[in-house]
Amino acid sequence: MRFENVCIESIATVFPEEAWSSAMIEERLRPLYERLRLPFGRLELMTGIRERRFWPEGTRPSEASAVAGKAVLARSTIPASEIGLFVHSAVCRDMLEPATASFAHRLIGLPETAQIFDVSNACLGFLNSMTVAAAMIESGQIRAALVVSGENGRPLVEQTLRSLVELPLDRNAIKPYFANLTIGSGAVGAVLCHRSLVTGRAHRLLGGVARAATRFNELCQGDTHGAEALLMQTDSEQLLLAGVQVARETWDDFTACTGWSRDTLTRSICHQVGSAHRKKLYEMLELDLARDYSSFERFGNVGSVSLPSTLSLAVEAGAVRDGDKVALLGIGSGINCMMLALEW
Repeated sequence: MRFENVCIESIATVFPEEAWSSAMIEERLRPLYERLRLPFGRLELMTGIRERRFWPEGTRPSEASAVAGKAVLARSTIPASEIGLFVHSAVCRDMLEPATASFAHRLIGLPETAQIFDVSNACLGFLNSMTVAAAMIESGQIRAALVVSGENGRPLVEQTLRSLVELPLDRNAIKPYFANLTIGSGAVGAVLCHRSLVTGRAHRLLGGVARAATRFNELCQGDTHGAEALLMQTDSEQLLLAGVQVARETWDDFTACTGWSRDTLTRSICHQVGSAHRKKLYEMLELDLARDYSSFERFGNVGSVSLPSTLSLAVEAGAVRDGDKVALLGIGSGINCMMLALEW
């Protein structure tokens, strides 16, 4: 994929106020920890995640997406009336039908002339949506798009805590549940447009590559669990090993497509899983960890929100500046990998 005229005109992220520390989660798991004689502090030690955030009970993904959509439109010079495409790209959805985008579209107050739909691809949904919007902008179908994601990890974490405390699990049996405890909530939105609409610095989306290694699709699977709960089980060790290998293959495609090398990058941002994943990924790609920017320590793994929200936070912190060459290193269960090149 290569784009000549596509820009990220504005980007914004919103996180809930309610924070759960890893220590708080372990306290709720005290019966399990004491029964299995597990050391307290292991959750933060193994993941590097100090805390994660959660929306209030009953919050719908469309409501979270709408908050981010309104926030990014407030920053944008492009009026809502000019949005020709609206995509909700989260793992979480309000229901199977209609599209969650239809609820968020109404809440934001977008025009009826905007095409709307959901894109679902685990943690890669937002990046996939960006490339769909970019292709439509590049081809002249639309001039501007709004991509949002609102992830609500609370039902998954609550159900996981109940399962770990109530079920007669041994040390082996708890492993598939561990990744769930890294999940958080948040929302992010971005306005993409044709470069002719940009006033000031053009933050260009140059292109990228994708790879689908679906032979690994059994390593992380999630689904509904009753009316208001979610369930996910992950083979964390195998997912890590397979994921970084797929990332290595994708990186070779990425450098061939963009002409970039490791020395080209000013900044790189990967999917925010935790410290072990980041370390292994950067070792495999032989990238300088000092050029990474992370947010998992404060917000955990927020699914499709994680990578774009970390870009937004990096821009706000001055860690990404005008002219920087930024690589977005996306990966999600399936296993799918997408890497995008930005000239900020």
